[in-house]
Amino acid sequence: MTVKTYDSLSIQIQLSRFAAKHGVTEYHVMATVTNPELSFNQQVENLRKAYSALMEEEETRLAIPVFRRYFLSDAANQADAVMEWECENAFCPLSIVQQAPLNGTKIAMWTYLQTSMQVQTYGSGLLEARHNGYRHLWGGGACNKAANPEYQTRLLLNEYVMQLMNQRCTLAANCIRTWFFVRDVDVNYAGVVKARKEVFVTQNLTEKTHYIASTGIEGRHADPSVLVQMDTYAVDGLEPGQLQYLYAPTHLNPTYEYGVTFERGTTVTYGDRKHVFISGTASIDNHGEILHPGNVLKQAERMMENITALLAEAGATPSDILQAITYLRDPADYAVVKRYLDIAYPDMPRLIVLAPVCRPGWLIETECIAVVPAK
Repeated sequence: MTVKTYDSLSIQIQLSRFAAKHGVTEYHVMATVTNPELSFNQQVENLRKAYSALMEEEETRLAIPVFRRYFLSDAANQADAVMEWECENAFCPLSIVQQAPLNGTKIAMWTYLQTSMQVQTYGSGLLEARHNGYRHLWGGGACNKAANPEYQTRLLLNEYVMQLMNQRCTLAANCIRTWFFVRDVDVNYAGVVKARKEVFVTQNLTEKTHYIASTGIEGRHADPSVLVQMDTYAVDGLEPGQLQYLYAPTHLNPTYEYGVTFERGTTVTYGDRKHVFISGTASIDNHGEILHPGNVLKQAERMMENITALLAEAGATPSDILQAITYLRDPADYAVVKRYLDIAYPDMPRLIVLAPVCRPGWLIETECIAVVPAK
């Protein structure tokens, strides 16, 4: 894994890369604005120019975007401008969520790029990236306007089950990762949990089988009627032995013990590499209790200790992380957390955004993707 940093036009891009001797090279682009005094239109224009210049570099010229997410400070007023730019780009699944970058700017971006992929889009909004017998299915920004968060989540999941069926896939066998962005998470998350649990039972996803790596976090859509939006990732062509679920029982408890249904982490092993997807992870012990209430620095340290334990179970370390997103409940904690991460994990590509976690006592949470060579 290598990481390069580009600074141009008040845009900083962290470009992380995993390359095997033969096969797909994959990149994560983490782009942030560095000048908060620029207007939103200036920030978008500079981001567009910096990203376009990056894609003209010899290293990334052949890479294809398979997923992109924008983090906005005011989605209701900003999402249309982002979509105008996106209409000029080749299609890739797109997620636009109000989770303000905490350096005081208005927009940040994560893009996942891969080489040697054949891509195809479907009317359902899924993108298929195909290589070596595997079909990677990405979906972004799924939403609806049902009456409440429970019904919205139920409809999202049931529609996704049908999308997978149309691709000869199932939720239990093929879905690797989900993200749920919940408006007013302190109020609405309970409905998400209830609907997800009930749909999962119908799909043979239980505590006796397995769940799916996931993040459930505060995030707003541009439309106030949308209370829940969902991003997804599934893979067709896997054999059961290629999947591993991560538990780190010395540090974390099974999620079903406190009423939620997701995996702490999931790995997928291919011929030359292993993908490690770590769900949103906070300062928690192996009894499900919040550690260090009210102390964001101590919570950040325990959070990274938990992530390190999960990665170790997959044969990885924090130095293998290609992409990380850190969520903070209180923007006043940004300086403390940034200083800690800069010192303890200076080479970890990351964004830090405003997004309360699903339990108020958790002040901080981080999710990440790591890649290691297969043994």
